[in-house]
Amino acid sequence: MGAMQLPVMPPIAPMLAKAVAQIPPGMSYEPKWDGFRTIVFRDGDEVEFGSRNERPMTRYFPELVAAVLRELPARCVLDGEIVVATPDRLDFEALQQRIHPAASRITMLSTQTPASFVTFDLLALADQDLTGLPFAHRRAALTQILAHALPPIHLTPATTDLDEARQWFVRFEGAGLDGVVAKAPDLRYQPDKRVMLKIKHERTADCVLAGFRWHKTSTDPHPLVGSLLLGLYADDGRLQHVGVVGAFPARRRAELVDELLPLVPGEDEQHPWSGWADAQAHQAQRLPGAVSRWNATKDLSFVPLRPERVLEVRYEHMEGTRFRHLAHFVRWRPDRAPDSCTYAQLERPATFAVDDIVPGLGGPAAVARVSGAQRPGAPPPSL
Repeated sequence: MGAMQLPVMPPIAPMLAKAVAQIPPGMSYEPKWDGFRTIVFRDGDEVEFGSRNERPMTRYFPELVAAVLRELPARCVLDGEIVVATPDRLDFEALQQRIHPAASRITMLSTQTPASFVTFDLLALADQDLTGLPFAHRRAALTQILAHALPPIHLTPATTDLDEARQWFVRFEGAGLDGVVAKAPDLRYQPDKRVMLKIKHERTADCVLAGFRWHKTSTDPHPLVGSLLLGLYADDGRLQHVGVVGAFPARRRAELVDELLPLVPGEDEQHPWSGWADAQAHQAQRLPGAVSRWNATKDLSFVPLRPERVLEVRYEHMEGTRFRHLAHFVRWRPDRAPDSCTYAQLERPATFAVDDIVPGLGGPAAVARVSGAQRPGAPPPSL
C-alpha cells in the first residue's frame, strides 16, 4: 500500500452537536444513530476508519473495509456511524463486543454480528475538499454517490419537514435511536465544533442506591465518592444494576462519604450483588464488577450499600435492562420505598423496526454481500 493522499486526511475530529430542548424549524433533520461515530477515508485500495477520539478503528471491522472497497467511490471521505442492528433495533451491546484485541475473535464476530455503516455527510470526493460547501450541497452529492450502494453501506434518511422530524423523534426510539439531529442547510463542515443541534430523549426514574465507587483521586485521609450505583427491581424480585451517576462537585463527593458509610452492610448481612466477583453471574445480570472492555486496568470494584435509599435520576433511554448513557442525579427521594423502584415506572417507547427506517439495515439484505469486482458507480456529481 502506498501513502494515502486525499484532500481531507486522517486524523480528523468529527463535527459535533450541541443539545437543545426542541426541534428547531427551517433545518434539515436526520435520525440520531446510536453507534460508533466514524469518519471513513478511502484512497484506492487503502481504507481507514477514524473514531471520535481520532484513533483508527479499521482492524475491528474487516467486513466494512470490504464493503467500502466494493460500494464507495475510489477516493472519498465520509462521516457516519458504525452500528450493529437486528431487524427490530440497534444492538449497542453487540457493537461494543466488536472491540477486541484478538484477531481471531474479530474475524469470528465480523460474521456472527456484522456491522453496518450509516453515512450522513461527505467531506471529500476525488480531489475536492467539500468541507467548505453548504451542507445541502454535500447531502446532494452524498445521495448521488450512494444511489446504487448496497448493504452494509447505508444513507441515513433526511427530511426538511418539521412535522416529519417530530414523528421520527417519537417513533424511531423504539428501534434504538436516541433522537433527532438538525443541520442548517448552509452549514459548513467544522471539525470538533458543536455546530449541529441534537434533540435527545430525556426522562426520570426513581432508583435504589445499592453501592458506590471511590473517586480516582480518593486518598486517605481525604476520601471522595466517585459514582453511585443504581438498581431497579425486576419482576422476579432481583435488584438489577442499571447504571451510575457521578457528576458531583469535590465538596459534595466528600460529604457523601459520611452520608453513605453508615449504609455499608455488616459482615453477616447479604447484599443483592454480593456475587459480583463470580464471572458467571455477569452473564445473566450485568452486575457492576465486570472488567471494563475499554480499559482492562480500570478498577470497577465497589462498596456495597444496604438498598435503603432512593434517588431520582435523569436518563435518556434504555439499552436492554440498563441506562444507555450516564444518568444524572436529580434529587434524593426519602418519600419513596426502595421496593417501589421497579421497571414498571419506565416509559416504554413506541415499537418501530430499524428496517423500516433504513431498509436492509438489520434484515436479510444486510447479510447478502455482493461478490466479485467493484461495480462501476455513478460519475462524481458536479459541485
